[in-house]
Amino acid sequence: MSLDIVILAAGQGTRMRSALPKVLHPVAGQAMLAHVIETARSLKPNAIHVVIGHGAERVREQLAATDLNFVVQAEQLGTGHAVAQALPALSAERVLILYGDVPLIEAQTLERLLHKVGQQQLALLTVELADPTGYGRIVRDGQGVVQAIVEHKDASAEQKLIREGNTGILAVPGERLGDWLGRLSNSNAQGEYYLTDVIAMAVADGLVVATEHPADAMEVQGANDRIQLAELERHYQQRAARRLMAQGVTLRDPARFDLRGTASVGRDVLIDVNVILEGTVVIEDEVQIGPNCVIKDSTLRRGAIVKANSHLEGAELGEGADCGPFARLRPGAVLAARAHVGNFVEVKNAQLGEGAKAGHLAYLGDAEIGARSNIGAGTITCNYDGANKSRTVLGEDVFIGSNSSLVAPVNLGDGATTGAGSVITADVPADTLALGRARQALVPGWRRPQKARK
Repeated sequence: MSLDIVILAAGQGTRMRSALPKVLHPVAGQAMLAHVIETARSLKPNAIHVVIGHGAERVREQLAATDLNFVVQAEQLGTGHAVAQALPALSAERVLILYGDVPLIEAQTLERLLHKVGQQQLALLTVELADPTGYGRIVRDGQGVVQAIVEHKDASAEQKLIREGNTGILAVPGERLGDWLGRLSNSNAQGEYYLTDVIAMAVADGLVVATEHPADAMEVQGANDRIQLAELERHYQQRAARRLMAQGVTLRDPARFDLRGTASVGRDVLIDVNVILEGTVVIEDEVQIGPNCVIKDSTLRRGAIVKANSHLEGAELGEGADCGPFARLRPGAVLAARAHVGNFVEVKNAQLGEGAKAGHLAYLGDAEIGARSNIGAGTITCNYDGANKSRTVLGEDVFIGSNSSLVAPVNLGDGATTGAGSVITADVPADTLALGRARQALVPGWRRPQKARK
């Protein structure tokens, strides 16, 4: 059966106390609404309609995509009114209603819900709560058949004792939705058009209201303030940690690990505390990542080691390569197999060949460094002249003495050597020593200047 999805994302979120629209507040590095859209896409609907209101242009600008239809709700008059704004664009046999501030909802839960929708049956996602305060209550008859949903503010004292709460997530037959929305009334404590009133209408029309439940109540938790947002963040990270451990990753402390993107992992991976993975990260077998590292959009090949306090972005470590502690690999940094970058070395748009080494205190930018070459401490590639960037190319088995400046564009042939403290401004042939420093002078008996007496 065909499917349209409507995501309600028009709320202001006043309790967030923020200029940022509520649905753009991040969980795991991306907007809550982005998580919901991603889950919606996995269901392969005919179309996804996003109802926006407060901060509409900002939401549209940040999340615009060809498969999204944004619908503006100029006045926030309730959830039923919000869905009605999308009604002219709906044509599928089933319509699924989601919420932009409920980012942890699982596709598997929604698939189970959708399987229960038919011409004479709609499906409602409900949840059992120890404290359902604030939730609409699911009212059932003596046989357990759903009769209606009563909002908390409209519930009687007896109804408030009901622990089964309405999540708001609803799947309905598309051909019925227009009629029900057209019959909604705002005669209630809030003066709003409640989508939940559709349930009583469906029952009156002879339809069955089927219910489904999430495996985890946090799936349907929304975020109305920063406290709830933090709770969602922690739960997301706990879930991500469990999934990685199930795939063969050892996390020294699952409570001190953050995934803010996607990670593909191999077996026997070790990740120490306070590691953040961002964007798209590929980690192959037997990789070790030390504490306090940030790794973004990078690939770590088999047996690679990232030592403590290192920052990688857009980088690749080859098999058995290692970096850190305190290394920074910027976009375009590639370490071939068994290459080594040590403490306080920065690499940007540069490739180190197999077994090449830069042990400490160096900057390597826009460079190609051959296999087994060794870069001494304090070395920099002078790649930028204030207007243009140029490359430095080192052959194999090159030895760069400490505190050398390689002024690009420059090429050093296989086996070339530079003396410590040299400034290299011209190409160096293979197997040649280059010295580019001032001659040392000695001044016997020289006295240091003394401070003038007052």
